[in-house]
Amino acid sequence: MKSGYIAGCVIGLSMLLAGCSDTPAPAPDTSAADQKAIKDGEVAWSADYASKDADKIVSHYADDASLMIADLPLMKGKDAIRAGLKELLADKNLALSFTTSSVDSSKGGDLAYSQGTYSMTSTSPKTKKPVTEVGKYVTVYRKQADGSWKAVADINNADAPAAPVAMAKARKAAPAAKKKKRK
Repeated sequence: MKSGYIAGCVIGLSMLLAGCSDTPAPAPDTSAADQKAIKDGEVAWSADYASKDADKIVSHYADDASLMIADLPLMKGKDAIRAGLKELLADKNLALSFTTSSVDSSKGGDLAYSQGTYSMTSTSPKTKKPVTEVGKYVTVYRKQADGSWKAVADINNADAPAAPVAMAKARKAAPAAKKKKRK
């Protein structure tokens, strides 16, 4: 009888101690939803560039974000980004689009990054004619308190110097032509 009583106490005490554990339950895996939200956000962001609306474009950045573009000083914070984009958005030839290639998110679900490619047509300051630049980018995101994702670091670099629009189209076609010749 005593051994049954002791066994019951041991089991009860074990259950009590297990219930008092400080180890929180693992957070649910939201990586697929997070990655989809970022991809969808980048589609909207690309459309916002097409509208040339600085406020819409800047809304994709966190308050303390950094934008790093070749040949321009570091733009830190939304006000600096908005001011830096002002001249770019005033260009009548500006056309910027980007496509997400991949998104990865942290296990903690608070940080993520995207990689992709972009194409930008703008006016050459030297020739005053349209030129097209193609390249790649990396954007780091941080999840906000409201669950949205905002860019905190955004950097791009060109695959080659910007070329006149006709030449840029030929560059894009060249790799496709080489692949056809190899077959």
